[in-house]
Amino acid sequence: MKPSLTPIVASLALAAIAVSSTASAQTVLRASHQFPGGQGDVRDEMVQMMADKVAEADVGLEIEVYPGQSLFKAREQWGALARGRLDITALPLDYASGRHPEFSATLMPGLVRNHEHAQRLNDSEFMDMIKEVIQEGGARVLADAWLSGAFASSLNCITSPDTVEGQNFRAAGPAFEQMLEAAGASIASMPSSEIYTAMQTGVLDAANTSSMSFVSYRLYEQVDCLTAPGEHALWFMYEPILISEQVWQGLDEEQQEALMTASQEAEAFFADEAANLDQQMVEVFEENGVEVVSMSEADYNAWLEIAKQSSYKNFADNVENGQALIDAALAVE
Repeated sequence: MKPSLTPIVASLALAAIAVSSTASAQTVLRASHQFPGGQGDVRDEMVQMMADKVAEADVGLEIEVYPGQSLFKAREQWGALARGRLDITALPLDYASGRHPEFSATLMPGLVRNHEHAQRLNDSEFMDMIKEVIQEGGARVLADAWLSGAFASSLNCITSPDTVEGQNFRAAGPAFEQMLEAAGASIASMPSSEIYTAMQTGVLDAANTSSMSFVSYRLYEQVDCLTAPGEHALWFMYEPILISEQVWQGLDEEQQEALMTASQEAEAFFADEAANLDQQMVEVFEENGVEVVSMSEADYNAWLEIAKQSSYKNFADNVENGQALIDAALAVE
């Protein structure tokens, strides 16, 4: 007599239910960013590291990473995050300055002097004020990240303010746009991911963006001269990893703790790498035949004077708590 299959079928059914239950208990978060994936971009690596560390914690939490604008376009990420349609993003915060003008303080000419200064700003009243606006807007910071940046042109080397006159320029954010326009440049606004095509088609003559983006987007193929940060870095940008506040509140305490631990490790990794990005950029551009220069102290000071009369003044006059934000940043030695 053949054994009955009923107990076997029942056991398999119970096992399937158990697997289904386990699977449904897994919380999956989607992380979106605009930067190239799997190509050595430290911002992508930072998010991937966070996802790996969260998986290792085994708290029923998984992060799926969508690089290269594959989930949301660069300028769409903040709105999606604030509304809970996106869970996590690595975002140049100034991209959201149209909704929250205070964020332009995180890409203000000369407000951050070097990488060490950027790290000190993270624990300052200035960043407390910025993070309060972030939270009021519907998100919270998981990891801080600052990148220095450069200028590049297909026409000439950019040093003193008069060298930008007449050029069609991509300037990351309103503060740099106002400064460059005051120096005689024409402005075209776009995310860094669109610079290459704009230069290739003649829409742009010049651009500034982060050192990492200059390399990741292969801009050495489109320019003749690069102005590296050197000792007088005019351009620093805050590009944190953010999570939707709505999504954060939906995680249990164990998941929140695992996510914060992973984020702190990713932040430390990024901070170690950030200072090396400028030199890597210089080497890549020189290897590709691009002339590399840097601003003198006199050049830097001339730009800063223009910025104070344009970017700083506009920010103080038109943004709520604008002067207080500038003062708080300048108070950090």
